[in-house]
Amino acid sequence: MATEADSQIERTEYRGITARVKKLLSPDKKATAENVRRLIADLEQLGRAANLLVVGGGSVGQGMQPLYDHPDIRIHAFDIYDTPNVQFIADGHHLPLPDDHFDAVVVQAVLEHVLQPAEVVAEIRRVLRPGGLVYAETPFMQQVHEGPYDFTRFTESGHRYLFRGFDAIASGASGGPGVQFMWAVDYLARSLFRSRKAGKIAKLAFFWTQYLDRLIPPDYAQDGASGVFFYGRKAETPIGPHDIIAYYQGAQKP
Repeated sequence: MATEADSQIERTEYRGITARVKKLLSPDKKATAENVRRLIADLEQLGRAANLLVVGGGSVGQGMQPLYDHPDIRIHAFDIYDTPNVQFIADGHHLPLPDDHFDAVVVQAVLEHVLQPAEVVAEIRRVLRPGGLVYAETPFMQQVHEGPYDFTRFTESGHRYLFRGFDAIASGASGGPGVQFMWAVDYLARSLFRSRKAGKIAKLAFFWTQYLDRLIPPDYAQDGASGVFFYGRKAETPIGPHDIIAYYQGAQKP
């Protein structure tokens, strides 16, 4: 029986051959693995156990398992529904948490599903201690997923400006044009045939295009990215509107 603490989105559990197909169509991203390793290394520099908040942690995010496995990283996860992975239920727009408390925050594939992303990021900044770290991944050129609970997309520059209250450590494409092409093929087929299954079959036929991302330079990748990432440190002074124009790192630089 459903309760008010249940997710409104059906969460499919993949096993056996379906799990292997899922892994083929959505493998762990190189950028995610590198950034998670860097986040762990930076937290280890604290010389003590680190407190890390996971926004939208109802399930363990893709590539995030090393954070959960680390003996000196204390995971505090929440979502708007209850699962064994969360310690509390909350709305990211209004976190019931103290100021300057966490050493790091991870927010992966969440900000497209909130109505006011800037408010959520402001809350993330508030609960981070001075110099605290944030790691975010958010879609850019992805089609609608999770239906009525999907609201927003960001270019790489737009994503950077969303996190303007942070100094950038690293940013760029988390999934490049090859991954984006797989998404496009999926939704083209499902739209033509009015069938989600047809979309997945088409996506499987073109799974190899994701490996083309290895051949694409970072500046071209971010202009046609499936998703973008930002890794940064809480700053005292935010960047301004003029700064974001100069910041652009894509292939269309003048």
